[in-house]
Amino acid sequence: MKTKKALSKRIKITASKKILKRPNHQNHFNARVDSNHRRNKHGDMATPHHLIKDAKHLISNF
Repeated sequence: MKTKKALSKRIKITASKKILKRPNHQNHFNARVDSNHRRNKHGDMATPHHLIKDAKHLISNF
């Protein structure tokens, strides 16, 4: 089965096989929120447990 490219562009798999993703609403309306909220959007976050099973199914080399 081929890897779903739409998903592979949005996640990162670490060496210990954890799936990381970007936080929601990161690129829009940053001028309206305060600096603490903007700073918390930086970086990757762990994928919720209910999405890990679906993500593993859509990535062929996992």
